[in-house]
Amino acid sequence: MPYYDSEAIERARQVDLLTYLQTCEPQELVHVSGNVYCTKTHDSLRISNGKWCWFSRGIGGYSALDYLIKVNGYSFMDAMETITGRAAIKPPSFVPAPKEEKPKHLLLPQAAADNQAMVDYLKKRGIDPGVIDYCIQTGRLYESRNKGHSNVVFVGFDKDGKARFGCLRGIGEGRFHGDLSGSDKHYSFALPACVENPAVHLCESAIDVMSYATLCKLDGIDWRRHNLLSLAGIYQPKKVLAESKLPVALTRFLEDHPSIKTIYLHLDNDGPGRLATKAIMAVIPKEYEVKNRPPPTGKDVNDTLCHRLGIPIRCSNGKEHER
Repeated sequence: MPYYDSEAIERARQVDLLTYLQTCEPQELVHVSGNVYCTKTHDSLRISNGKWCWFSRGIGGYSALDYLIKVNGYSFMDAMETITGRAAIKPPSFVPAPKEEKPKHLLLPQAAADNQAMVDYLKKRGIDPGVIDYCIQTGRLYESRNKGHSNVVFVGFDKDGKARFGCLRGIGEGRFHGDLSGSDKHYSFALPACVENPAVHLCESAIDVMSYATLCKLDGIDWRRHNLLSLAGIYQPKKVLAESKLPVALTRFLEDHPSIKTIYLHLDNDGPGRLATKAIMAVIPKEYEVKNRPPPTGKDVNDTLCHRLGIPIRCSNGKEHER
């Protein structure tokens, strides 16, 4: 029986499921849309943003090792042997035939009978009830349930009021979050101002946007008079920052709101967040003024809100703050 030391195990855990399937089992991988995939065997198992979640069973994880053990029923040793023996194999190289770009059709999950679990979850994250209610009433927020597991659904709209973006956030232990099939990041979750405002406040996630609105309310500021926009996740610039492009959500929002001339960046206090801030400041057109306003406390805007309200900041696996 082979022996694996801690370094070998850690290396195996670094192999994400998408990379493993692309390399070792490409016939099992099915592209859904954007950065969302499922498997041929389990169409309810979705892979997105470096994570996977098997919705019909309510389980998920990050690595291919987790997948082989939890989904395929491998023993730990068999899973390790599979990863270490096959992950280095390069897939056959080929040039795919160009595909015609088709309009995306957003598939939103059915709403639950009530939003109680979602509301309770968001309140525990410090989000103001008035902000929650506004998002529910405008269709930007609702709860869905699958096999008894509750999810928060965040919805983004185009300027004509059509839902174009959607993402899920698991409420349970899995803490899965990922984009829905047909989701278009050009129209990410946002709270546009009710009046013309020459500035936009940019956060990484929908939770951060709602947290910023709550902080405004705590300071006696009418958050409805401010443009609040999320990037729908981590923005990854190019290695040479000057060659990067602006996040598509920001580009679209600026096009739809030509009066905006100032951009406030409230991105995360981690490596990716700081790098994204530098990239945006490097490539933003000169007609815009950019002000870097990172969260003063914690990793993200929600951490700042929780700290202010005295709510313990939860962490995921001791490595990164929960989003």
